[in-house]
Amino acid sequence: MLVENNVPLQSCNTFGIVAKAHTLVRAHSALEIHDLIEGGKLAGQPVFVLGGGSNIVLTGDVKPVVLKMEIKGLRLVEETDKHWIVEAGAGETWHDAVAWTVEHGYPGLENMALIPGTVGAAPVQNIGAYGVELQDRFDSLDAIDLVTGQDFRLDAAQCAFGYRDSVFKHAPQAPQHDGDLPRGMGLAGRAVITHVRFRLSKHWKPELGYADLERKRVELGVESPTAAQIFEWVCAIRRAKLPDPAVIGNAGSFFKNPTVTPDQCVDIIAREPKIVHYPMPDGSIKLAAGWLIDACGWKGKTIGKAGVYEKQALVLVNRGSGEDSVTGGEVMTLAKAIQTSVYERFGIRLEPEPVVV
Repeated sequence: MLVENNVPLQSCNTFGIVAKAHTLVRAHSALEIHDLIEGGKLAGQPVFVLGGGSNIVLTGDVKPVVLKMEIKGLRLVEETDKHWIVEAGAGETWHDAVAWTVEHGYPGLENMALIPGTVGAAPVQNIGAYGVELQDRFDSLDAIDLVTGQDFRLDAAQCAFGYRDSVFKHAPQAPQHDGDLPRGMGLAGRAVITHVRFRLSKHWKPELGYADLERKRVELGVESPTAAQIFEWVCAIRRAKLPDPAVIGNAGSFFKNPTVTPDQCVDIIAREPKIVHYPMPDGSIKLAAGWLIDACGWKGKTIGKAGVYEKQALVLVNRGSGEDSVTGGEVMTLAKAIQTSVYERFGIRLEPEPVVV
């Protein structure tokens, strides 16, 4: 286990923001995390868990202990008549894990190809794309309580998945008395995920509900695409629309797609007939945040060194480079200006996806 001090984090966040970690620990196994806890090195200290750094905005140096998850491993752990159960280490790159499942004949994750970040961060955010969310393919996860050192396992219900939400995004309720443990199931800052398992159906069917995928299917004349074909289509679509963080710093989709009631949607459509919207299983209507931002004229605009990507208004990008990089403050100034514009025009409050540190 490697413990470092005053570590530059520019290469550890996909926005490329210049910042440092006062203390950074690279964990390659659950055993190393247990040693860290049992050795008292985390006693009383706040901890910030870092994966691929693809969903964070650093607004300054990070004072909590940064626990960088680098646990690797991909394997089939169980096979039933109906499912394959595949396990991945929290430090695996998400896209690499998806590619591995497709290559080994375990379909189901292909719609989520090229989502940046690591496997361990995927349940925290309940990531999703092109009609599939992590919760749809989730089996269970292993985690460690950073206070007690206790190992525990959670199933989907215990993770309390919601739209880009889970129990890992909510802080525990404060204890009623000094010395009491936190109450409630909030696990933000309290636990770290070490392994994630996916339940992938042997009765797989392609998910083609999004227009971009259906358009690809028609263009190529493919009646029944394979998981590998969908994987390639999703990669091509995302590469055409979204900037590669290795070339242009960004944190992917910056805002969540807002949901409204059917009545609210009817009212908005009356004013904005072209608004992009999708009905949800619970009866609500999801609006395309990128469309709302584009309609307010933000595509291609900049504030300082923070900009809105020319090809996709949902993505904020780094217009600087090296030491002259964008700051977290510039990113959040731009984000707040966009939120104000969208609220003033549509009466809708956009919620950022990334964690602001």
